[in-house]
Amino acid sequence: MSEQGETGDAITILLVEDDAPTCWRLQDALVKAGYEVRSAGTLGEARSALGEAAPRVLLTDLRLPDGHGIELIREVRQRFPDTEIMVISALGDEESVISAITVGATGYLLKDAFPTDIATTVRDLVAGHSPISASIARFIVRRTQNSTEPPPGPALNTARLTPREIDILWGIAKGFSYAEIASHLGLSRQTVPGHIKNIYRKLEVHTRSEAVFEAVQQGLIKL
Repeated sequence: MSEQGETGDAITILLVEDDAPTCWRLQDALVKAGYEVRSAGTLGEARSALGEAAPRVLLTDLRLPDGHGIELIREVRQRFPDTEIMVISALGDEESVISAITVGATGYLLKDAFPTDIATTVRDLVAGHSPISASIARFIVRRTQNSTEPPPGPALNTARLTPREIDILWGIAKGFSYAEIASHLGLSRQTVPGHIKNIYRKLEVHTRSEAVFEAVQQGLIKL
């Protein structure tokens, strides 16, 4: 039985991984979980696959034989804004993680995660969550805590977000799905994406991670 998105269509995944055994293990777990999976071992192969059809989800390594996964993430985010992007990499250093999130990744898992857990995480990603390995989440929190605090006074809200938009943004920051945000705020599920588009436009961002980072920087929300 195929794993389906909100439209009822099967969730398609482009898996970009150059290590054949790792690719086989991940693809096997994803297919068994009900996803439709195409795989690519290089940046060039990934670009060719993207020419055929936009995937619902991109799962990519960062170190590829003919380039860097950051390039692919940037291209996919610009061409296919509705595609969810998650990094699966052995690279857990701050520079790699922040770079990937900045250009458009909405999730980041280290390769020590079990393939079956990664398959489950894809479901969370599509539901609106931003899965991040615990060790990575800790240094992102430390980075935020160690940043220069704004001077005392009211929050700037230079983006002119409405109270409702700030409530929704807080829900995004806490990892709630769109359905959960709608339920908590007494909204219809269909109105949440429209609010989020307005938030992205006002904050001049393209992903949930960027929106949360910018909102924290402006003092609009506290994590």
